[in-house]
Amino acid sequence: MRNIVVVPYDPNWSDRFKSESCQISAIFRDVFVEIHHVGSTSVPGLRAKPIIDMLLLVTNIWEVDRYNDEMITLGYEPKGEFGISGRRFFVKGGDASRTHHLHTYELDNPEVRKHIDFRDFLIHHPEEAQRYGDLKNELALLYRNDIESYMAGKAPLIKQLLQKAEAWRKFNSDQ
Repeated sequence: MRNIVVVPYDPNWSDRFKSESCQISAIFRDVFVEIHHVGSTSVPGLRAKPIIDMLLLVTNIWEVDRYNDEMITLGYEPKGEFGISGRRFFVKGGDASRTHHLHTYELDNPEVRKHIDFRDFLIHHPEEAQRYGDLKNELALLYRNDIESYMAGKAPLIKQLLQKAEAWRKFNSDQ
């Protein structure tokens, strides 16, 4: 069972991403396009579960599984699509000691844009990041050992923020 802990922003999260991303890009060298730091730990000032979310973009999602052994050597557990078609998901650390999530997609998968829009919107709208962080903190206290309820509690606000993020990106790309 995972204990849900939301902590204040840690500036070292960026360095942890950089260190891990170098190792991952070396493993996926033949299909690698780019890697991004996403999720709450990528937003300065935002409270988060201290798990680094990374978004790996590849040329061919069907080639990703052949790197599973190398990812296992690096400490990751391959989870396959894990509920999202067209994704490959990896977790590092067990339930009690999870440190990293790797979301892997082909470059043109629509989920890619959502991750990046969400991150960029929260970075540029600290009041929305604060609201999201406050909710996560409340939910973590309320559902300390219930990840499903924690995630369900965040879902309505995430949906709203994703809509705002998409509109914000479209508005800014028209400028």
